[in-house]
Amino acid sequence: MNSNFFFKKKKLKIKQIFPELSFKKDIIINDVKPLHTAKKNDLTFFDSAKYKDQAINTNAFACITTSKLEKLLPKKIEKIIVLNVLLELAKILKKIYPDADVDHPDLSLRPPLKKKYKTVKFGNNVLIGKNVNIGKNTSIGSNTIIEKNVFIGKDCVVGSNVVIKNSILGNRIMLQDGCKIGQKGFGFIPLKNKNLKFPHIGKVIIKNDVEIASNCTIDRGSVDDTVIGENTYLDNQVHVAHNVKIGSNCMIAGQVGFAGSSTIGDNVSIGGQAGISGHLKIGNNVKIGGGSGVVKNIEDNQVVMGYPAVPLKIFLKKNND
Repeated sequence: MNSNFFFKKKKLKIKQIFPELSFKKDIIINDVKPLHTAKKNDLTFFDSAKYKDQAINTNAFACITTSKLEKLLPKKIEKIIVLNVLLELAKILKKIYPDADVDHPDLSLRPPLKKKYKTVKFGNNVLIGKNVNIGKNTSIGSNTIIEKNVFIGKDCVVGSNVVIKNSILGNRIMLQDGCKIGQKGFGFIPLKNKNLKFPHIGKVIIKNDVEIASNCTIDRGSVDDTVIGENTYLDNQVHVAHNVKIGSNCMIAGQVGFAGSSTIGDNVSIGGQAGISGHLKIGNNVKIGGGSGVVKNIEDNQVVMGYPAVPLKIFLKKNND
C-alpha cells in the first residue's frame, strides 16, 4: 500500500529550514508530524496547552512553539520559539511540500484497465489515477474519479459521481453518490493584506464497514490524518473537516458539521444539523440532540442538547420555565 500522497521537494537539514538559528545537530528532517506521532528525526509543533500531555511525551527532534509553552516540552527537544506557531508551520510546510496548498488535478487519470482490476466492476466514464489499488468484488459507479495512490479494500460499493483522493479505505465500505473524500481542508492564516493558505499533507483513513451517504465531504488532514472508525454511519450532507477523528459504531445524522481537529469517541449519536466546534473532545457513548451547537468538551455517557449544548435535563428545564 502506497500512502505517500505528497512528496517532498527535497531533503532539508534543520539549519536550511531555520538558517538564523543554531542547533546541537544539523540533521536531515524526515517529516513534519503532530506531537503524538513525531519521531526522532521529525519536526513538530505545539501551539496550545490543551495538548500538553502529547507535548510531554513527544519524540520529535525539534518543536515549533512559544515562549510560554516551551517549559512543557521535554528537555531533550530542540525548541524553536516563535510568536505565531501556525504561521511559521505553514511557511515551513510550503518549503517542504510546495504543492500541498493547492489541489492540482491528477493528470494521470485514465479509464481503468480490465487486466489490472479483473474482479472489480466499473460503471461508465470512471477514471483511475496511477498506483490505485482496489480490492476484490468492489464496484465503482459511473462518472467516479479515483486519484493516484488511493487504496480501496475488498467488497466495497462506491456510488456514482464520487471523487476520492489522498485516502485509504478499508473493506466493506459503502460510499453513496456524490461524496467527496480527501480534498484540501479549510485552512488559512489571516494576515494584514491576504490569507496565507495552510498546506494539507495528511490523508483520510476510513476503516472497515463504514457507510457514508450521499454528498458527504470528508477533508484530508492538515499535518495529522482524518479518521472514520469502524462501523460508523454518516447520513447525507455531513461535513468532516481536517484532522477530525470519529470513533467506531457512531451514528451521524444529516447535515452535521465537524470543525477541524475534534475527536469523537465510540458509540456516539449526533442528531441532524448539529455543529461541533474545533479542537474538542467528545467522549464515548455521548448523545447530541439535533440542531445543537457543541462548543465545549463532553465527558463519556452524556446526553446534551441546545446552543450551547448542555445536559438534556438542564435544556428541558430552561425551555419549560
